[in-house]
Amino acid sequence: MEARSLTRAEAEARAALVTVDRYDIAVDLRGLLEGPVLESTSTITFRCSTPGAATFVDCVLAVRTATLNGVPLDLATAEDGRLPLPDLAADNVLVVTATQDDTAEGAGILRTVDPSDGLVYVWTSFEPDEASRVWACFDQPDLKAPHAFTVSAPASWTVTSNDGPQSVTDLDDGRLWTFPDTPPLSTYVVVVNAGPFHEIRSERGDHDLGIFCRQSLRGILERDAPMILDVTEQGLAFFGEQFGRPFPQRRYDQVFVPNMGGAMENWGCVTWGDGMVTRAAPSYNEQVYFANVILHEMAHQWFGDLVTMQWWDDLWLNEAFASWAADWALTGATRFTDAWAVFLAQFKMYGYRDDMGPATHPIRAEVPDVASATANFDNITYVKGQAVLAQLVAYVGEGAFVAGLRAYFRDHAWGNTRLDDLMTAIGTAADRDLDAWTRDWLDRAGTDTLTLDDGAITAAAPDDGAPRPHRLDIGCYTRTGTGRGLERTAVVEVETSGTSTPVELPDADVHLLNDGDLTFAAVRGDEATTRALLDGAAELPTALGRALAVTTAWDMVVKGELPTRAFLDSVLAVLEREDSPALVEPFLTLAQRAVERWTPDAELAPSRQRLADVAAALAQVPEHRQPALRTLAATAGTAEHFALLDEAVARADDTDLAWWVLTRRAELGDTSPAEVAALLERDPDPDAGVRALCVRAAQPDLAAKQEVWAEVFEKHAVPAGSAMALVASAFWRPGQTELLLPFARRYVDEALQMSGGGMLAVMSLFRMMVPNVADDDVLALGRAAADDPAMQPQVRSTMLTAMDTLARMKRAQAG
Repeated sequence: MEARSLTRAEAEARAALVTVDRYDIAVDLRGLLEGPVLESTSTITFRCSTPGAATFVDCVLAVRTATLNGVPLDLATAEDGRLPLPDLAADNVLVVTATQDDTAEGAGILRTVDPSDGLVYVWTSFEPDEASRVWACFDQPDLKAPHAFTVSAPASWTVTSNDGPQSVTDLDDGRLWTFPDTPPLSTYVVVVNAGPFHEIRSERGDHDLGIFCRQSLRGILERDAPMILDVTEQGLAFFGEQFGRPFPQRRYDQVFVPNMGGAMENWGCVTWGDGMVTRAAPSYNEQVYFANVILHEMAHQWFGDLVTMQWWDDLWLNEAFASWAADWALTGATRFTDAWAVFLAQFKMYGYRDDMGPATHPIRAEVPDVASATANFDNITYVKGQAVLAQLVAYVGEGAFVAGLRAYFRDHAWGNTRLDDLMTAIGTAADRDLDAWTRDWLDRAGTDTLTLDDGAITAAAPDDGAPRPHRLDIGCYTRTGTGRGLERTAVVEVETSGTSTPVELPDADVHLLNDGDLTFAAVRGDEATTRALLDGAAELPTALGRALAVTTAWDMVVKGELPTRAFLDSVLAVLEREDSPALVEPFLTLAQRAVERWTPDAELAPSRQRLADVAAALAQVPEHRQPALRTLAATAGTAEHFALLDEAVARADDTDLAWWVLTRRAELGDTSPAEVAALLERDPDPDAGVRALCVRAAQPDLAAKQEVWAEVFEKHAVPAGSAMALVASAFWRPGQTELLLPFARRYVDEALQMSGGGMLAVMSLFRMMVPNVADDDVLALGRAAADDPAMQPQVRSTMLTAMDTLARMKRAQAG
């Protein structure tokens, strides 16, 4: 059933009219054990400020019965996912019974059958407005209310919701789970998950922590449980103290479910796609990312759940703050103290990429309806937003920032806010007027460029406005002949103003602008400084400094200021000496991207050989071995490379690495169905079939590509998240341009035809499957498609960014 997107004007009118007192929701999941049908009865108790007025309830289901204050409603009036509510009383009770049989698309709810054992699992995820696909509700963030759930489920299933059950009683054909009232919550952060879960519980501090997964991943979750529980305990303690408000509920659960992209911050019961639970032992950066997401979703319990944005134009109040808070907590409360270096080396470049492209938008964007909001679940909101908040912390000081947050949570608990509420709290604590700062940083798109030259920082804005104010550091480094070669001898703190800010700097061999990565800006030096930075990046003594040097060089490649080969010279020189596990994996990934997507065809083979040789050397260092072997498996081209890989597979019985090697051999035309079948037989991963599909996807063969394309776009057989990323990487291989160009055109066609499906599924599919090849025809088709008003907003923004990036890649490949 299609639904009309709720507009901001409609939401404001309904919020002015309606106050929701509570939801009592009965959900019957028993029909999902062997079929697709869920039943729900939603009882909504609410008040109306203008008796006699009319409104509507959101209900994107098949309504069976509906009564308002005991009077049956005319079901024939339901249209576009809305059921009209005429002649409201001052106090109202609405009861809607409905069914949903569209439980296979991931729109609000997904029923999944584990391919390894046939067990059935069900999850819900409602952001931004998909609760109304499971039960009737007023589906907008500023109509918060307590929710009480009763869930009928098969006897073999465990049900999770926002708190632990009050009771579980037997039924003739199942069990009834009764849950206590939630606090006042928005409709998009409540949850019901169910299935024959494996459950692990642990008492940590003041909290009862639970983690759940499907039975076929039991051993893997038990492997990772100590880290998950440790980080969860550390995060709850850290945020509770820093925010001046401990998480108020004893129980805090995290549920890992199949075929879900990302994770969702449901109050007290975070739901994850179980692709986050890596089948092989996680690398260091995978552990950092896992811990980061734990803390990101946890921070949402305060940013988003406790205090919720009034409308989706302030989505960044949720996402950017959760992203910033996650790295803040990683650094301050866990063993991952180099989290900010990982952010810079691995993620921040995507914020810069999107901000320079045609799909950029202000962090606080105009959102006329909910459908438009989905386009803002992107790297501007998350990554740039996080970086801008880090700049705000530098601008006002961490002490004032934290004091402002405490006041914000104290004054607005269980309510809804606008941006001004937050900025007022921080500005008051800092004794600074932040109105101009807010306009400059949050209401304008684009990235400033800061250039250090001739005793001044020159600032240029990408629009016609004045440059933003930047609070940053300049690191002064001198060659000493000891350690790495460069020593920081001074730090100069600067707050820029206008287009030119004079600075007095002591003599040094390298002056590193934005040392410590405090601001969001493209940074450049004079020619001599740039050359010293490119040649001497490996000599910088801090991981953040080396990450800044490498990512600055990458920004120059993307903007056409530096040849790809020069970037490779710099990053490979860094990798040859790199000792930080926080940087090795992202630098290897960045080098591989440069080789495979930005290198001219004539230079592809020797560049790939150089990267493979560096990876082979790094594989001899135990703490770098895993990411180095993966990179080698993706770039191997000599007998020596494959001998090293085969030895590593045999020594550790490493099925994950074995799949990487088979995929690379297939890319080179060496296919072995018998080896694939044998590896499938011994791989315990319930989604091992995806890895076999990767082997097929990598083959330089039209029939293989067509088969994989059908699995992805027609059968929707590839799980969302990391599985989709693996298939996409195997499909779009370098050196297969002529074979892949027709599929790049098909990608554009698929985007135009896309309809239905949940936000997470759509984002996973189209963002992961972005082509790595294009000709002028593909670029023209993609840009024209993005102008089609029928294209879904989140798909349009992906298309625009993809075409811009592909055009830049083509220019770089042309030399």
